[in-house]
Amino acid sequence: MSPVSGRLVLAATPLGDIRDASRRLIDLLTSADVVAAEDTRRLRALASALEVTIAGRVVSFYDQVELSRLPGLLEAMRTGSTVVLVTDAGMPSVSDPGYRLAAACADEGIPVTCAPGPSAVTTALAVSGLPSDRFCFEGFPPRKGGERQRWFAALVREPRTTVFFESPHRLAATLADAVTVLGGDRRAAVCRELTKTYEEVRRGTLAELAAWAEAGARGEITVVLAGADPEPAPALEDLVAEVKRRVAEGERLKVAAAEVAERSGVGKKALYDAVVGS
Repeated sequence: MSPVSGRLVLAATPLGDIRDASRRLIDLLTSADVVAAEDTRRLRALASALEVTIAGRVVSFYDQVELSRLPGLLEAMRTGSTVVLVTDAGMPSVSDPGYRLAAACADEGIPVTCAPGPSAVTTALAVSGLPSDRFCFEGFPPRKGGERQRWFAALVREPRTTVFFESPHRLAATLADAVTVLGGDRRAAVCRELTKTYEEVRRGTLAELAAWAEAGARGEITVVLAGADPEPAPALEDLVAEVKRRVAEGERLKVAAAEVAERSGVGKKALYDAVVGS
């Protein structure tokens, strides 16, 4: 099969400050054969602000039409077209349209590349003041309270900093649920309107942020949640006592020591020797 001459470019767009647009984004908008946009009106506004003319064909590419647009875009790339995908702000495919198109291109061997740039996820993480060496991104929490509380329950022991998006009209309820499940003392940051004129970063405990959010919030919201504190290592004497109890109930010493050691993260031989020597 002959190689595909077209390609897909995932192009990041500014979160708010137009000066964050890259030179490469500008070049792509003026040279691409097809520009697929989450909102074509916002694309036109972006092009106007950048003072560029989009030469290629513009097609809409939002959640409700994503699947129906795939065949046409794939065919365009098969026949040599460069397709540039942009979303309303930030990096395509990160809780925005793009993943399915990139996956379809990968399946067909169509080149996929990226014009990197702004991302609300990493921007919020950077300004949050919370640990950034390890983090996870969880998209949007569920809309219903019960499902949302179960969603937070999965983060109770998550050691990494967690980043997620939320709509402004659900922020207060979401933070209240976070307090219920995770406790009011967990540190967090609410980042609002990043890079825009009214950018605001609120840092504090979940309880403090939940109380602040009750008054209402506007704009694009990204929440950064501190990871759970590591559980203290169990005392060796407590592990020895557990092994002895299990042996007294009929288990073999080596089996009991091995299972307790594996669960607690201590060395099997060290625990076995401690039991024998006690």
